[in-house]
Amino acid sequence: MTEIICGVDVSKRRLDAHVAPTGAFESFSNDGAGIAELAAFCRRHGVALVAMEATGGYERTAFLLLWEAGMPCGLTNPRSVRRFAEAMGILEKTDRLDAGVIARFAIAKGLKPTIPPTPAQQRLNALVARLRQITDDLTVHKQRRSSAMNDEMVASINEVIVVLKRQARTLEGEIASLIDDDPLWSHLDATLRTTKGVANRTVARMLAELPEIGIYSNKGWSNWPAWRRSPTIAAPRPASDISAAAVPASGRSCF
Repeated sequence: MTEIICGVDVSKRRLDAHVAPTGAFESFSNDGAGIAELAAFCRRHGVALVAMEATGGYERTAFLLLWEAGMPCGLTNPRSVRRFAEAMGILEKTDRLDAGVIARFAIAKGLKPTIPPTPAQQRLNALVARLRQITDDLTVHKQRRSSAMNDEMVASINEVIVVLKRQARTLEGEIASLIDDDPLWSHLDATLRTTKGVANRTVARMLAELPEIGIYSNKGWSNWPAWRRSPTIAAPRPASDISAAAVPASGRSCF
């Protein structure tokens, strides 16, 4: 029996949903109320999985709220979906068509649910992203200072730099505390720092953007790069499959 999948094409303001194989279609606003309506729509149609592309941010709220509403979601690579559409001879792109293609792709590839990040992981992602933004802003303002035309401009730019540096230090402290509070992260932090050239920001970014570190066995990591690029590829073998001797006191594996 074919699993019922709801493909969702995500944009900044709208969620276009297509249920396969029934063909039901409806559009919703990309906000809390619209996402709740989408969850109800999926339940009415007996949807087992909501499939959407990982487009870089617009899908994040829908993904998390649908999981909170008890509706499993799977993320997939937009490039893989586009290639699937081209192979099927679907060259036209509209929101409605795209939603249908995502649903058909999920069925054909046997897309699996993407486990949502924990609250701590979400906070770490946000802190690391903000620190990166501030670092970029600091670079821009230092460049502007080097080409400032008079002392008044330099003084104005210096004031902004002082504020940005203060915010960067605050964020670095929050990130360090968050890592220290998690047994696995603190263990990985100490392990990663044994590599020459790896320091605070590198560790923080790795833990934020590669949450699989410390979760999978060595054999599982051999398949990790392809799986990370395309969620349709089978995930690496989870740490629960490896021997208990490899699992630290925190209950999760560490390499």
